[in-house]
Amino acid sequence: MLIRSATPDDAGRLLEIYSYYVANTAITFEIEVPSLNEFQDRISNTLTRYPYLVLEDNGNIVGYAYAGVFYDRAAYDHSCEVTIYLDRDSHLKGYGKSLYETLENELKARHLINLYACIADPVAEDEYLTRNSEQFHEHLGYIKVGEFHKCGYKFGRWYNMIWMEKIIGEHK
Repeated sequence: MLIRSATPDDAGRLLEIYSYYVANTAITFEIEVPSLNEFQDRISNTLTRYPYLVLEDNGNIVGYAYAGVFYDRAAYDHSCEVTIYLDRDSHLKGYGKSLYETLENELKARHLINLYACIADPVAEDEYLTRNSEQFHEHLGYIKVGEFHKCGYKFGRWYNMIWMEKIIGEHK
């Protein structure tokens, strides 16, 4: 297993992983799969300020995680939003935990303290969305700090969105 920084050249495989979630789940509220160029730009833009990591197993990318702007004001510079996606066949292998641990170490080194995860949350679990992401984050020490009710509409259904938070340093 190898965790390394992503490059725009990884966009094809990362988009392949992500497009499954766009087309088949409510895990992301994105409705249309972005273009390869748009995804390359997303990676490049993220890397100007935050880490964007890929996890390879036997030379194959099986997941990725990155940080991004929590809110674009200087007072929020010690906070960020974190995101993770794993290949749909790569769950329950410890990849997510490894990616997030590496991401957290990189964020600590950059003096980020408050991590936030924006998570789609079902009103009632269905074939498009379960509470697995919330449970995954909870297992890694995140706590639920906010909930927006029926704010996302996908597959003809309304979904909630929650925010979870993890503090990884001291507020000095």
